[in-house]
Amino acid sequence: MVGMPGITLVLGDLTTQDVDAIVNAANHTILGGGGVDGAIHRAAGPKLLEACRRVRKTTFREGLPTGEAVATTAGDLPARWVIHTVGPTWAKTIDKSDLLASCHTRSLAVADEVGARTVAFPAISTGAYRWPMDDAARIALATVAAATTEVAEVRFVLRDQKAYDVFAAERERQGV
Repeated sequence: MVGMPGITLVLGDLTTQDVDAIVNAANHTILGGGGVDGAIHRAAGPKLLEACRRVRKTTFREGLPTGEAVATTAGDLPARWVIHTVGPTWAKTIDKSDLLASCHTRSLAVADEVGARTVAFPAISTGAYRWPMDDAARIALATVAAATTEVAEVRFVLRDQKAYDVFAAERERQGV
């Protein structure tokens, strides 16, 4: 049934979530890196890297563009799929909020394509890409709440209490 997904917040480890798909805050190569991307690749094992290499040889030969998303199998993760998306780097003088919103809408569209009904997101772009947590929470929650998707549950998995508290306060403010 197409509609708006339910939104939940979880304090924990994205790689241990029992969901259909987890979203990877990837870099353009989608071949692994630091932060969330590195943790997902380490937990998923070599099958994920093989799947990402296939995507790079076929669909996204030049790398995954910022704001775009693509699914692969999940290797050894409890999830069935990993949806890779490349968040924008925060810049004080350039508004890239449309690209951050696109990470969420494109990830949900890809989830629909593969039949995922439960999807776990990290706080995209808030690590190495330096997006302010409060603004990322505002954009992520508003974008997901407005989405029309077959996904029944979107779970934002926040790694520390500070991030969780920021998302919880924003969720309360938006009433979602």
